[in-house]
Amino acid sequence: MNEHVQGTGGPLFNPLSPDFIRDPYPHYDRLRAIYPIHVTPFGQFVASRHADVSLVMRDKRFGKDFVERSRRRYSEKIMEEPVFRSMSHWMLQADPPDHTRLRGLVVKAFTARRVEDMRPRIQEIVDQTIDAVIDRGHMDLIEDFAFRLPVTIICDMLGIPEDHRETFYNSSRDGGRLLDPVPLSPEEIAKGNAGNMMAQMYFQQLFELRRRNPGDDLITKLVQAEEDGNKLTNEELTANIILLFGAGHETTVNLIGNGLLALHRNPDQLALLKARPDLMVGAIEEFLRYDSSVQMTGRVALEDIDDLGGAKIPKGETVLCLLGSANRDPAVYPDRPDRLDVTRQNVRPLSFGGGIHFCLGAQLARLEAEIAIATLLRRLPDLRIDDVENPEWRPTFVLRGLKRLPASW
Repeated sequence: MNEHVQGTGGPLFNPLSPDFIRDPYPHYDRLRAIYPIHVTPFGQFVASRHADVSLVMRDKRFGKDFVERSRRRYSEKIMEEPVFRSMSHWMLQADPPDHTRLRGLVVKAFTARRVEDMRPRIQEIVDQTIDAVIDRGHMDLIEDFAFRLPVTIICDMLGIPEDHRETFYNSSRDGGRLLDPVPLSPEEIAKGNAGNMMAQMYFQQLFELRRRNPGDDLITKLVQAEEDGNKLTNEELTANIILLFGAGHETTVNLIGNGLLALHRNPDQLALLKARPDLMVGAIEEFLRYDSSVQMTGRVALEDIDDLGGAKIPKGETVLCLLGSANRDPAVYPDRPDRLDVTRQNVRPLSFGGGIHFCLGAQLARLEAEIAIATLLRRLPDLRIDDVENPEWRPTFVLRGLKRLPASW
């Protein structure tokens, strides 16, 4: 009853299958109904219900244990691969006390006041982006619109010089596979290593530049950081800047793209939002719930867990938390959870994770999406997406987003 279910025609959880990537939500419905704590062929436990997902993310009996988890999954030598060694220094993959120290060094850049102070700059970038394409009458909503805003903002925050940015605007977006629950092939690891080495070389030069010419930016602050005597090692510094750059734009690009697609697939909700722009802040929460740009996060049991949704989780085992499934759990959203409703009340999506790893940039992502979508609806009211039925999704599962989304007006 575990892996194949009679009459369903295949594995319950096959997250890289084209069918799953196109629309994971029917698969989640089956998981929650038939096997809410499911075991994959790789021996990972998969939690699909809101209650279980929420508990695992907040319970101190679960952690990240990245190095040991990776060794168990690949081999003892996996940490010799540069991309895995770099990821082992990410605050996202760290447990206390390292996590506490690393996060403490960057959290000040993301306070509510600092984020709100960015509103005029975000508005300026969105307007410039639309100005650049408005006379063409068509654009790719991902490449020409959603992508440019968060990349520019994170470059601003990190202090990446203007004349270096073209590389970042043109950089590939295929790093998402690193986070997927299906093991990477040797070719994918080699590709990850190459991308990581390029980023390391660039940021090492930028650190030297900022040591000589400090600026009012996050890289300068981290280079100078001395929190209770806790400086970052060079390896930690590089790894976490790579993390902040990736996390600082990937999820926001997907939030804007997935939100615009959802609206255009639901013309009644699109019309309502155009008529009532005051609904936009709540609508962003509904976009996050309805089609989360992050579909999954993982934890490791740091001790034996006697009962998680009726299952025993032995110490050292991985639990994959399906955020996208939890966000549509009828136990929490009893009123048609599979429907987009921009007026829905009490929406509290789990899309930014939870517990000590709750996303640092959650408020920034919300603000960027709010301004981007509101401005687009206002300035291009007759915009149409060319093909809402069969858009091209990126072939990744954890980071759910569109490869392109052509539109015209």
